[in-house]
Amino acid sequence: MLFSSITFLYYFFPAVLILYFIAPKMLKNTVLLLSSLIFYAWGEPKYIFLMLISIICGYVCGLLIEKFKGKTASKVTLVFSCLISLGMLGYFKYADFFITNFNAVTGLSLPLLKIALPIGISFYTFQILSYTVDVYRGTVPAQRNFINLAAYVTMFPQLIAGPIVRYSDVEKQLTERTHSIAKASEGVRRFVCGLSKKIFIANILGELAGLFLASKEQSVLFCWIYAAAYSLQIYFDFSGYSDMAVGLGKIFGFDFMENFNYPYISSSITEFWRRWHISLGSWFRDYVYIPLGGNRVSKLLWFRNIFIVWMLTGFWHGANWNFIVWGLYFAVFLIMEKLWLKDFLAKNKIFGHFYVLILVMISFVIFGAPDFRLSFECIKGMFGFAGLPLATAETLYYLKSYGLILVIAVIGSMPLPKKLYAMAEKKFPAVTAVAEPMAVVALLLLATAYLVDGSFNPFLYFRF
Repeated sequence: MLFSSITFLYYFFPAVLILYFIAPKMLKNTVLLLSSLIFYAWGEPKYIFLMLISIICGYVCGLLIEKFKGKTASKVTLVFSCLISLGMLGYFKYADFFITNFNAVTGLSLPLLKIALPIGISFYTFQILSYTVDVYRGTVPAQRNFINLAAYVTMFPQLIAGPIVRYSDVEKQLTERTHSIAKASEGVRRFVCGLSKKIFIANILGELAGLFLASKEQSVLFCWIYAAAYSLQIYFDFSGYSDMAVGLGKIFGFDFMENFNYPYISSSITEFWRRWHISLGSWFRDYVYIPLGGNRVSKLLWFRNIFIVWMLTGFWHGANWNFIVWGLYFAVFLIMEKLWLKDFLAKNKIFGHFYVLILVMISFVIFGAPDFRLSFECIKGMFGFAGLPLATAETLYYLKSYGLILVIAVIGSMPLPKKLYAMAEKKFPAVTAVAEPMAVVALLLLATAYLVDGSFNPFLYFRF
């Protein structure tokens, strides 16, 4: 079940809200847990048992780690917990990848397992890992209430696409959170904003990217349009889901961390990764990079640490070589910035912005292409090395058809709209107080129209 579906918006979510707010305080986490299990089982009922096994393992291991704190048994239990969690993730997400590559190297023909990937397994696995590691470190106490821990792991607002919520961030909120009309109203606004990003921008840009991949009349301009469209699609898709998760969290009284902070205004790749998928970057920093020694080791080991972290970051996104290459691609530029480019980029921010945009667009061509050949051809085409014409009639047609949504996406990826709204709210508080709820309702109605009829989208009725 997706947030951007009629089933969720008009059936599941209203029912959960009613049950949640009529339930007494002591049963609210139980309602969240049961509704989250239903949400998860809606699409993959058989994998609900996998999730429950992971939670039970994390719960028991957390108690044992704390019980044997300071003893060898505590570390053994932590290792066991990590092996179970990573083993499940490895089996369901990466088994066929390793079999395929083993066959390619050895010439054998071992059959693929063809296992369906359980929804959200990458996210809830990392949440359980961070919980047991934090208990071992003494950062948080072990959770003795199984319902509370299970509600944290399964919580449907952040289950599918993050952010990766750490137990330490919501430990107190699991028992002491407050609810208010103001907070719920803020959550509704944030959810509708995210829903609009997903439906009106990401989905339409996805159509444009798909047209490029299917086209037989490509051009240099079309390659750049594809790179820009796909880069913006990925941003609005991920950040849209994060906005919806943060908004839903506020409705239920939780404050989740922000996951995106206008990454496309960055003037270095280092800054970009401080602003992009923040929960994932901080997770790898705190649970992989720093334990490996971070930058407090020899330069050779420091390079090793960076490459390990970024290889894993890429691999986390998907079981394919293009994701690994995508991660290592960023590792190279991060090292170059730390060694040579840091001061230059700090002094030349305008150059830095263009440098980041070009490198990021190239990276997402690698990330999104179905194979290396296509991504390589697209990158060559972007720089005029593929023998493509500068533009074609087809390219100009699509540019006119999707030009408005590209402009809206570019403006929306910057903090300008937020700043303009803050100025308007300060200068005309009475007007914005009335206009904002009206805009929320209008966007929700437009989103519903789109979900009922996928061909309906107000932006496609305007052409340059």
